[in-house]
Amino acid sequence: MKIRAQIGMVLNLDKCIGCHTCSVTCKQVWTSRPGMEYAWFNNVETKPGIGYPKEWENQDKWKGGWTRTAGGKLQPRQGSRLSILMKIFANPNLPEIDAYYEPFTFDYEHLHKAPELKAAPTARPRSLISGQRMDKIEWGPNWEEILGGEFSKRSRDANFESMQKDIYGEFEKTFMMYLPRLCEHCLNPACVASCPSGAIYKREEDGIVLIDQDKCRGWRMCVSGCPYKKIYYNWETGKSEKCIFCYPRIEAGQPTVCSETCVGRIRYLGVLLYDADRIEEAASVADAKDLYEAQLGIFLDPNDPQVVAQARRDGVPEAWLDAARRSPVYKMAMDWKIALPLHPEYRTLPMVWYVPPLSPIQTAVQSGMVSDNGALPDVSQLRIPL
Repeated sequence: MKIRAQIGMVLNLDKCIGCHTCSVTCKQVWTSRPGMEYAWFNNVETKPGIGYPKEWENQDKWKGGWTRTAGGKLQPRQGSRLSILMKIFANPNLPEIDAYYEPFTFDYEHLHKAPELKAAPTARPRSLISGQRMDKIEWGPNWEEILGGEFSKRSRDANFESMQKDIYGEFEKTFMMYLPRLCEHCLNPACVASCPSGAIYKREEDGIVLIDQDKCRGWRMCVSGCPYKKIYYNWETGKSEKCIFCYPRIEAGQPTVCSETCVGRIRYLGVLLYDADRIEEAASVADAKDLYEAQLGIFLDPNDPQVVAQARRDGVPEAWLDAARRSPVYKMAMDWKIALPLHPEYRTLPMVWYVPPLSPIQTAVQSGMVSDNGALPDVSQLRIPL
């Protein structure tokens, strides 16, 4: 047993109001720089929808995450190490700028300098990449906000793959939820295995996954390898960048920017202890449906004297052990089991978990106001109130 500590996060989707404050503050602090105009380390999506970048959940297209071989071993879905090296000069699984969006601003200066006209001047969009005026804005990080756009495009959501989705296109049967997303800082990160230059690493002291900017060579295999598409290529510096979980703030005892500025107070930060020796075993289980329980199995009880003794021998500071005992993340993931990982089938063992948006539907079912067909309420009752 080798015990490590990890800063984890739980987001309560019942409380998310989709205000994007987390996205805006994160953007202002970390990615308001040349080359990163299109990048949002934190973004909020409306589901169902194809998200940002487009169809990021479609791993048949992007080849992110891990796959289990016939021999029971894990390898990146992109292929073996040799296969990845052979593609570094022409990555076929790399999202292009159109999969994200062409970042833009507006020509506000024209409002001040326009000559006197019969019609009021307008601020037309201008590309932040080419500097040219844009005739039409085609996409954005929140294009599908509150079910914006046509259903035929939103229905390409990978979660609809095995469902009869046409019924959700009928207005009276429409439903939605908000999904804030950031880097998962996985226990078994596929981006680390995909990087040919070894620039990506996971910090032992807190589990935060970082990119060494001195080692990064801009191959961008990590962009394809991450199934959550939370690594971005900075075209100005030629390096890859990602969410750093605000580690300068974490080291100073402060929460992440997205957590501190969240209007709905949906984010919970906490320390989890886990057995690093069991990561490969947990991520390699034969049935993908067992991955959730397998990940729970490597989390350790911070109140167990044997666990505490071993953690001290492994160098976990006393303050971290105390934080683990008071962790709301452990409480929601392990004790109450109300928080769930995002797409455990990717086999990365993500560490940003979510409380599903079950209220008020769950409460209505329990009170008899909504019928239950055994698993979910009837689809006609899963709708947006008018």
